[in-house]
Amino acid sequence: METIDIFYQGLGIREIEHIEVRPDHTVREIKAILTQKHGCAADTLIFIEDRETPLDDHLVIKELCGPGGAKMHLHRCHHVEVFVAFAGKTIHHQFAPGATVARIKHWAAVTEFRMTEEEAGEHLLQIAGTTDRPTPGTHIGTLTSCPDCRVRFDLVPDERVNGSAEKTGDIR
Repeated sequence: METIDIFYQGLGIREIEHIEVRPDHTVREIKAILTQKHGCAADTLIFIEDRETPLDDHLVIKELCGPGGAKMHLHRCHHVEVFVAFAGKTIHHQFAPGATVARIKHWAAVTEFRMTEEEAGEHLLQIAGTTDRPTPGTHIGTLTSCPDCRVRFDLVPDERVNGSAEKTGDIR
């Protein structure tokens, strides 16, 4: 029997989880499976990664994904208000909960703060007031809860420690 891989994150589900569903499953059926599995609220919405609007319940999963399956996000917030501080300036924008940290960093660094791609590559988003630097594939919705629906970041340099090229002797 053919199945489709669904990879997802969501409110209270920071690590990527996985289920397999039939190609004819609707979003409503997938929502029911995930709601039961994780105890989500009845008003939970499902988003496709980096899409701005929640999916309609009647849509069939095979029409929404490619050969690699689908990346989804479960959340009660329709949007997450994202604030990013850098060099004494704070910007903000609303993103769908399924927006990735990579997408938000690109928006902040390149579009808003006018960094080059190379400069942006040397920076990371860090949750304000913490040392938590979510990975680029993390969905923004995993970092907030309803009804707050907001996240504050600092755009910080990626501190890299370069190893020494000096030879210290043989180890046997």
